[in-house]
Amino acid sequence: MKSTFLTKGTCAKSIEIELEDGIVRSVKFFGGCDGNLQGVSRLVEGMPAAEAVRRLRGIRCGRKTTSCPDQLAQALEQALGY
Repeated sequence: MKSTFLTKGTCAKSIEIELEDGIVRSVKFFGGCDGNLQGVSRLVEGMPAAEAVRRLRGIRCGRKTTSCPDQLAQALEQALGY
């Protein structure tokens, strides 16, 4: 299942994710810090989405209340129907 999540409060504008049986198959960020976001994407690919949410939820970027990893966690939660 592919879905697109519009981010809030980050440099990245959106995230496209693909889940299969609760496993993260692919993640693509649009905008943001390309190298860092490619790294985050590759780290969670093949991981259970619930585990990625557990690890990424609540990460902040400087003084912001969110970050690209936190937005990815929110996108995964939405895709999982949490």
